Amino acid sequence: MPSPESPAKTMTTSGTTTRWVLIRAQCVVLTKAVDAQGLGEISGSPLFSRRFLSWVAVVEKGHYVLVIGGAVAGAEAAIQFAQRGIRVAVLEQNALPYGKIEYGLPKWHVKLRNKEEAAIDAKLQHPLVRYVPLTRLGRDVRLPELLRWGFSAVVLANGAWRDRPFPVPEADAYIGRGFYYQNPFMVWFNQMHDPNGTVEPYEVADGAIVVGGGLASIDVAKALMMLTVEEALRRYGISTHVLEMEHGIDRLLQRHGLTLEALGVRGCTLYYRRRAQDMPLTPMPTDTPERLARAQMVRLKVLQTAQRRYLFNFQELCLPVGILTEGGRLVGLVFCRTRIDGDRAVPIPGTEHEVRAPLVISSIGSIPEVLPDIPMRGETYALADPELCRVEGYENVFVVGNAVTGRGNIQESLNHSRRIVQRILEQYLGWDAQLYEHLNRQQESQVADEVARIARHLTARPPLEAEQISLIDDYITQLQQRVGYDGDYPRWIQRHLPKRLEDLLHLELPDADGE
Repeated sequence: MPSPESPAKTMTTSGTTTRWVLIRAQCVVLTKAVDAQGLGEISGSPLFSRRFLSWVAVVEKGHYVLVIGGAVAGAEAAIQFAQRGIRVAVLEQNALPYGKIEYGLPKWHVKLRNKEEAAIDAKLQHPLVRYVPLTRLGRDVRLPELLRWGFSAVVLANGAWRDRPFPVPEADAYIGRGFYYQNPFMVWFNQMHDPNGTVEPYEVADGAIVVGGGLASIDVAKALMMLTVEEALRRYGISTHVLEMEHGIDRLLQRHGLTLEALGVRGCTLYYRRRAQDMPLTPMPTDTPERLARAQMVRLKVLQTAQRRYLFNFQELCLPVGILTEGGRLVGLVFCRTRIDGDRAVPIPGTEHEVRAPLVISSIGSIPEVLPDIPMRGETYALADPELCRVEGYENVFVVGNAVTGRGNIQESLNHSRRIVQRILEQYLGWDAQLYEHLNRQQESQVADEVARIARHLTARPPLEAEQISLIDDYITQLQQRVGYDGDYPRWIQRHLPKRLEDLLHLELPDADGE
C-alpha cells in the first residue's frame, strides 16, 4: 500500500484500471522513471532516496504471463504482452538475456549484436516486465510449480540450444577429442578473447571438416578459416584479428602478397548432403518454379561469395555414414555420395569413401532442449494446437520462436514470437545483418495492424485478482533475490557483459547503418 504522503494517479489500459504510486522499490527498480519525474533525492528520508524509489504499477485486476527465455523471442513476447497492460515475468537461464545474439552470432557482427541487444534491453525494461536471471526451467524451477503460482499463461521462448544429433551416433563418444558440435564451439569462439572468460578452450586445426549446409555452418567455416589464417600469419610476423578478417581473408592476404598455399594452409571443407543450390541460406519463397529458380540463384551467390572471401572449401552431395578413429580420437569421417530425388538426399550404394581430418564440427541444425514436464514429439515440443502453439497436456502453456521452429535464425525467432503472441492474446487471454534489418522493417507494419486487432479481444478470459497478482510478484522477488538480482537491470547487465574484442583492441568502429 502507498504511504499517505505518496502521490498517486490512475490510468486505464485496455479496460484494466492501474494506480501509479511512488513506493519503495521492493519489486521493480526503475530509477530512470524516477529521474524522468525530476524527483531527485528526497532529503531526510533514507527509505525514500532516489536509489530506493520507483514507479510501480499496482494492478487491481489483470493478467500475469511468465515468459521462459529472454532473448529475441522472449523479449518480443514480453513487450507484446506488456504493451497490452499485461504484467510479465521473464525467466532467463543465463546472467545476460541475449541468447544466441551474444553466444551464437559470430563476434565479428559488432554493430548487429549491439543493436539487437539494445533492442532486447529496451523491451525488458518496460515497467510491466520483471527480469529474473540465472534461473533455468527444469533445474531451478519446474513447470508444475510455476503453474501453481497462478500465472495466466506460461510462454516457452527458450530457443533451440541443443545441436541436432550427428547422423553417426558413435561420434558423440569423441566430443572434445577431434569432434565438436556447433553451439558450444561458437560460444567458445565468441568468448575466447576475454581474459576473464570461463569457457574451456577448444581445439582448432587446419583441414577441419564442417558438416552442415545452413548459414550457421558457413559461420563455423569462416571462424575456422579466420583462426587458422591468423595463426599462420603470426608465424610470418603479421598481426591480425577476426574483425579485420571479416572484411575478407582474400583481401588481407592480397595486401600482404600471400596466398593460402604460401602460408601452408589447406583450409577447412564444408560438406553438405544436398546440392549447393539447395542450401537453406535465404528465407525466399519457393512455391512456384520461378521463385524456386530465383531462390536457388541467390543461394549459390551467397555460398560463392562466402567461399571467395573466406577461402573455405565446399563439397556437395556428401552424407556422413561412418567415423574414423585412432588413438582414442576421431580422425575423420566416412562419406557416401547422394543423389537428389524430389526433396530427399538418397545415399548411393558403393560410393563410400574416407576423408581424414584433424577436427570435425557438426553444424546440422539446432533443436529445443528436452525439459522436464514438457512433452516432445520427435525433435520439438509436442503441440496440441499447432496454430496457437499450445503445449500438449496444458491449457495455458505455449511455445514461441526457435523453440517451435528449431532454427537459430534471429529474424525467424522474432517473427514467430510476434505472430504466436498475437494469437495467444486473441484466443487465450482475450487480447546476414542487412537481411535481418530488411525483414525487421517489413514486419513492423504487420505488427501494428495485429496490435489493433488484439485490443478488441481483451475480455476473453477473466483477469486475476489483485491478491493473486501480489502473490506472484512475491514469488518473482524471491527468485530474483536468490540469484542476487536487485532489479537494477542496467547495472546488472554492465556487471555481467563480457569484454568485447573491439575494446581490447582499442578499435573505434565507424558509425554505420547495418553491417
